[in-house]
Amino acid sequence: MIVTLLGTGTSFGVPQVGCGCAVCHSDDPRDRRSRCAAFVRTAGGTRLLIDTPPELRLQLVAARINAADAVLYTHEHADHIHGIDDLRALSVRNGGALPLYGSRETLDTLRARFPYVVDPSMRPLPGTTKPEGTLHEVHAGERFVVGDAEILPLAVPHGRVTVLAYRIGRFGYVTDAKSLPAEVIEALRGVDVLVLNALFRTPHPTHLSIPEAVAVAQTIGARQTYFTHLTHDHGHAALAAELPDGIAPAYDGLEFTIAD
Repeated sequence: MIVTLLGTGTSFGVPQVGCGCAVCHSDDPRDRRSRCAAFVRTAGGTRLLIDTPPELRLQLVAARINAADAVLYTHEHADHIHGIDDLRALSVRNGGALPLYGSRETLDTLRARFPYVVDPSMRPLPGTTKPEGTLHEVHAGERFVVGDAEILPLAVPHGRVTVLAYRIGRFGYVTDAKSLPAEVIEALRGVDVLVLNALFRTPHPTHLSIPEAVAVAQTIGARQTYFTHLTHDHGHAALAAELPDGIAPAYDGLEFTIAD
C-alpha cells in the first residue's frame, strides 16, 4: 500500500491569511500546509481519496493523481468537503459517478450543499460536464469493501460532530479528533503507520493537543506516527526535533509505503 498525504494543515491553512509569523514566512516547503486530505493506493490497485478539501485540484496536480475509485469522508466540516467540485475531473475521467462514503450526517450535508454533485436527476447540459458522486452511508465499527480494500470506519469525538477515522489494512488515519475512545484505540492496535491530528501544545475543546496526541500515539504503538492538521504555531523542523522517536510531523506530499 502506498499512502500520500495531500494536505496536512489546519482549517486556516499555512501560511495563514494576514499572518506575519516566522512559520507563515518560512522558506521550508514543509511549512506550507493545505487542508487535510490523503490518497491510498492498495497493492491490488484500488485508489481511495480521503476528503475533498478546498485545495483539492492543486493537491491532485502536485501528486500527479488523475483517477480514484472512491472517496472516503471523515466529516462534514468545510475544510474537508468544500473542494468537492474538483471531483469533476475524476468523475469525467471515470466515465461516471464516483462512490462517496461517509456518515449519515456528512452525506446529508453533501445533499444540502452540493445537490448538483449527488442528485442523479440533475444532468449537465449537452456538451458540458459536472462532478458526479453516488452516496453510500457507512457506520462506525462496520467494515465495508472497495475493490481489494477492506475499510473499517471508527467514530471519534470532535466537539459537536462525530468524525470517522479509518483503518485500511495496517494504515490508520485519524483527523479532527478530540480524543480516541478505548474501542478505537483497540481497533487501531497493530497498524504499521498512524496519521493522527495534533493542534496546539495546550488543550483545545475539539482537537488533540500535541502532548495528548503523543500519549495516544504511544498507547497505540504504531511503528511510525505522523501528526497532521498542524497550525502555524509549529515549524516542521522545530517540531520534528522535539517529538519522541517514531513520531514526526507530516507535511504536504509526504508519501510512504506500508507492507501488506
